[in-house]
Amino acid sequence: MSSILHIETSTSICSVAVSQDGANIFSKEDTKGRTHTISLGVFVDEAISFADNHAIPIDAVAVSCGPGSYTGLRVGVSMAKGVSFARDIPLIALPTLEVLTVPILLYHELPDDALLCPMIDARRMEVYSAIYDRSLQAQRVVSADVITANSYAEYLEEHPVYFFGDGAEKCKPIITHPNAHFIDAINPVAKWMFPLAEKKLANQEWVDVAYFEPFYLKDFVTTQSKKKLL
Repeated sequence: MSSILHIETSTSICSVAVSQDGANIFSKEDTKGRTHTISLGVFVDEAISFADNHAIPIDAVAVSCGPGSYTGLRVGVSMAKGVSFARDIPLIALPTLEVLTVPILLYHELPDDALLCPMIDARRMEVYSAIYDRSLQAQRVVSADVITANSYAEYLEEHPVYFFGDGAEKCKPIITHPNAHFIDAINPVAKWMFPLAEKKLANQEWVDVAYFEPFYLKDFVTTQSKKKLL
């Protein structure tokens, strides 16, 4: 049996959940905007109180580690580190784009050869995305993409590709290939983190609380810019 506290603050949504043995038993979300510094502490206190009042020991903390907004990730990771250190429990880091795929894999019928393309919105016509198969094997690692009519053409020619996340909406008028499919209203929230977190906990795949840093978009852009100059 395992119970995990989940924290997701990579976008404008602030959310916290507690899972136990493959099911969510507590969940809170704030979708009003970037109120992470106000809402997160309250939600975490409520989640921990819920677990303690039901005599449920929290075995680990899972946090969405990006890509995402600098402020949101910093607030979420700082809180997760604090809980992990104070309770002497493991800290699990989950890539935000993988978290986005969970509701698709759980609740949507997909062809066997489908590819998943979660997207996080960036400025103008840019998104941060990766491409996974249905077993969550990365077919292309996280990248910053300027969307054009030819974006992801090499994948669309061979597979049905499902686009989702807050970056997908602006791609609809641009990516019109018949193999392109868009799924609306998919956001990275804490209640979707449990399948990934439980797997990492079982495999003892956690991070060092002292040295862990999230995957900030600003750091990613800097790295990509340096590569282009080489």
